[in-house]
Amino acid sequence: MVKKFDWYPGDDKKTAVKRHTPKAPKARKSLVAGTVLILLAGRFRGKRVVFLKQLKSGLLAVTGPYKINGVPVKRVNQVYTLSTSSKVNLAGVKLDAISDETFKKESKATRSKSQKFFAENAPKNTTSDARKKLQKEVDSAILKNIKEPMVKKYLNARFSLTKNDAPHEMKF
Repeated sequence: MVKKFDWYPGDDKKTAVKRHTPKAPKARKSLVAGTVLILLAGRFRGKRVVFLKQLKSGLLAVTGPYKINGVPVKRVNQVYTLSTSSKVNLAGVKLDAISDETFKKESKATRSKSQKFFAENAPKNTTSDARKKLQKEVDSAILKNIKEPMVKKYLNARFSLTKNDAPHEMKF
């Protein structure tokens, strides 16, 4: 049997390049809607949040609730979360409105050089009314389901480790 060689194709022959198309990562088994998560990085590190749902991009939609611990409805990468065994009932929470498009940034008003240098007369960064409305809807439904005062205190408490803590031996 003789091996057949395909030497060099003609210059006019185009070959399609196979490219890797990333797929949304799967959520961890411990991530179920209503699970209390601990954020490990970013502005809200150490805060406990309620997991709402996984978005198409693979990011997790979470909320504080804002009234309890000041964490708004936001997207978080699941790598930067720690799951706990605590759960919050999400009955009556409408999650249809939350998608990746919800978190798109609005176009800002352009700033002049003097406005960039001096903070005066600069356009203010404000949260849109739609985002505020979504926050109120989600939080009010979750707060109705949280009846125990200890759960509210737990969500409000910040998580931290000290020198003598052994996180590998802890049960969250």
